[in-house]
Amino acid sequence: MKKILPLILLVLTSCSHLFQQQEITNEMREQETARLNEFFERVFEENLARSPESQTYMGRKTNYDQLNDISDENAYLEIGFTKKQLRDLKKFNPDKLTHDGQMSYFLFKDNLERGLERVKFRYHWFPVNQMFGQHAGLPSFMINMHRIESVEDAHAYISRIKLFDRQLTELVKLLETRRKKGIIAPKFVFPKAISDSQNIISGMPFDKSNNRNALVEDFEKKISTLKIDNNSKQDLMNQLNEALIASVLPGYQKLIVKLEELEKVAPELATAWTLPNGDAFYRGRLKHITTTDLTPEEIHQFGLDDTKRIHEEMLKIVQQVKFKGDLQAFFKHMKTAQQFRYPDTEAGKKQYITDTKKIIARMEKKLPEMFGILPKAELTIKPVEAFREKSAGLAFYQGPSEEGNRPGIYYINLSDMQAATKYEQEALAYHEAVPGHHMQISIATELKNLPKFRRFGGYTAYSEGWGLYAELLPLEFGFYKDPYSNFGRLTMELWRAARLVVDTGLHHKKWSMEQAVQWLDDNTPSTHEENIRAIQRYTIMPGQATAYKIGMKKILDLRAYAEAELGKAFDIRGFHDEILKDGSVPMDLLEEKIKRWVSSKKSL
Repeated sequence: MKKILPLILLVLTSCSHLFQQQEITNEMREQETARLNEFFERVFEENLARSPESQTYMGRKTNYDQLNDISDENAYLEIGFTKKQLRDLKKFNPDKLTHDGQMSYFLFKDNLERGLERVKFRYHWFPVNQMFGQHAGLPSFMINMHRIESVEDAHAYISRIKLFDRQLTELVKLLETRRKKGIIAPKFVFPKAISDSQNIISGMPFDKSNNRNALVEDFEKKISTLKIDNNSKQDLMNQLNEALIASVLPGYQKLIVKLEELEKVAPELATAWTLPNGDAFYRGRLKHITTTDLTPEEIHQFGLDDTKRIHEEMLKIVQQVKFKGDLQAFFKHMKTAQQFRYPDTEAGKKQYITDTKKIIARMEKKLPEMFGILPKAELTIKPVEAFREKSAGLAFYQGPSEEGNRPGIYYINLSDMQAATKYEQEALAYHEAVPGHHMQISIATELKNLPKFRRFGGYTAYSEGWGLYAELLPLEFGFYKDPYSNFGRLTMELWRAARLVVDTGLHHKKWSMEQAVQWLDDNTPSTHEENIRAIQRYTIMPGQATAYKIGMKKILDLRAYAEAELGKAFDIRGFHDEILKDGSVPMDLLEEKIKRWVSSKKSL
């Protein structure tokens, strides 16, 4: 009897639980989910209200004359807001929500908890580096995001320029705080960051050269469309110039002094394991970036295995084009042959943009065969601005505004025409534009049924995994007709597999930068200089480079599962729509979504 009693209690408890679940009607679930969505909307708007720059990114003109508060004091306030939001969220019972409501609840809770977990390592990144930072981000924000459609918008632009000094002064404080904690960017960062900063305060009105400053040129172009007289326009220009001298110049001068000071004491190597509690930091980064529990060792081995597989596929193309030599010789050929490169002239750069537009136009015609859901936002292709092209990546994407009145932007860096190769051009466009990031990000932005934190948030493994999958997908729809373009696709996939090896090598296995560069030299067709830049990128962004391959592998594994389970009933358009229709999600939730989709198809 003693053994049976607990079992009876368990059954009764289970039955009671089932009875309680049955008492929750669909109408009650809809009402509770609507209440939860109201909470999400309120929190999103409260968070957004504290970030003038985010408001502008979304296409709004509220607080249009303000910039973000990047101070440590404000960061502590934000931590407090996060803790309160988590307490408020836990007042909701997920058992009383619809399935979509439960998904939103889980994602929001996961975001908050991950954010709080990362607080202890919040100084373990470099706010000024060769990839990003306020020094380059501020002018880029003004040029690309601040639209001028009225005199009020022009005055708001000038007001923001006046705030550069304040924000750059806070940036200097953040750098000093890290210096005291022994966290300084590696030495290679500083010449590039200093050069970018000097570029911002060059040209008229900062010097007597005939060159116009990038911000002056941007402002003058934007106000030229205003329906005001020339005297009014000149008055606005005078106000801008005064603000540049009074705020931008001293702000960047202080920053440059601090960067030159830090350069003298900067370490040659600054990877995760060199930082305080570096192993825990890096493992946390991998978990956050990949949204999996994969260990550094598992990721490293997957990279080695996948590198070997891709090498074997590349050898087939070497044979197809009848090249005389082994894979290493073919790598060398692709590194140097000018037939795969545009002229390093203005005409050559324009031709690259023109050809990219043709590649994207051909793909857009084919998209209805691959997807049921298509983005409404327009896509613009433009070169990276001159002031930041020396330090920016080869290509990247900027999503559209909230209402689609600003298009998605595919940026291409044409500062080094040896790096912007013809054979990688096709895959690069598919990754950054369509069917890659423009599809994924624009569709998420346009999902009006989702809470805004899901429409505008994201997980790196999901977004970059999709981007890499989007490079492969066109192959089965008749693209990459040129074998060299297909080799370019494999080159880019190899690059992502290699990242798994060198990222874990640098941050976990304690490789030197020279060792990591050499591994890329030996295993990829990229030039030695490109490999140096790549390793520098992975050095200052621990774990980020692992997202691409881990995310792609999950999508491919789920597609293989769906195809095996559904057989002839498998619908590629439906599969892709299921991947995209709920916005960016972690890998475990993506797997759950696809399995539910497969089950629903089986029941038809």
